Amino acid sequence: MRPIPHPPSDRLTEHVTIAIDGPVASGKTTVGRIVAQKLGFRFLDTGWMYRAVAYLGIRRCVDVSDSPAMTSLAKGLTIRLDDVEGHERLLVEGQDITDHLHELQVERGVPVVAAISGVRRALVPQQRAIAADGPIVMAGRDIGTVVLHDATVKVYLDAPVELRAQRRHMERRISPNSPSYQKVLDDLNDRDRMDLHRSDSPLLPAHDARIIQTDGLGAEETARMIIELVDSA
Repeated sequence: MRPIPHPPSDRLTEHVTIAIDGPVASGKTTVGRIVAQKLGFRFLDTGWMYRAVAYLGIRRCVDVSDSPAMTSLAKGLTIRLDDVEGHERLLVEGQDITDHLHELQVERGVPVVAAISGVRRALVPQQRAIAADGPIVMAGRDIGTVVLHDATVKVYLDAPVELRAQRRHMERRISPNSPSYQKVLDDLNDRDRMDLHRSDSPLLPAHDARIIQTDGLGAEETARMIIELVDSA
C-alpha cells in the first residue's frame, strides 16, 4: 500500500479543500469521487470512519449504544487513508478494513455510533489531519460546518427523501435479502431525524455552502457544477 499520489497541479500549491455535505443517498460519495478523479485530488467519505468505529465495536463485543465505551474506542484508533491501484482504502491501526464497512451489522450500528458526541469529537481531528496532507474532496454531514469550516468550496447536496430511498433501494437490489423500498424509505426517514436533531454537529448546510438539489441531475453534471465552483474560487 502506498499513500495516494498527488499529481502535478497548480491547485496543489493552493491546497484546495472541497467539502460536500448532505443526507443519506443525496449523491455525496458518487459525486465526490468523480470530482476527486477529475481534479486529481484524494477523496474521503467520512462516513467510513464512523463505520470503522462501529465495525470495531461489534468485533470487540462492545455495545455500540454504550457512549463512554464507544468514545474510548474511537479515541484510541489511528485511522489513515491510503490508495491501492487508484482506489481509496481505509486503514485502522494499519489494517485495511474497507471491505467490512458495509456489512449488515455495521449498517445497523453506524447511525447509533455517529450520534455519539464523544465519537464525533474523537474523529474530527483525524479527519482534519487527513485533509492537511494535501488537496482533498471530503464528503459527510458536518464537513463544511465543523470539520473543514474554512474549506475552499462548500457544497450541500440534497434531494427529496423518496428519491433518495429509490436510489438506495436500486443500489441494494443486487444483494440477497435486499430490503423493500418501503423499508429503505422508513430507514432513511429515521436516519434523517437522527442526523437533523442530534446535539453534536447536526446535519445542516454551512452558511456559505452552495446548495444543489440533485433530483433531475446526473452525477457527472453535479460534479461539473462543483468543479466550476472550484475554478472560480
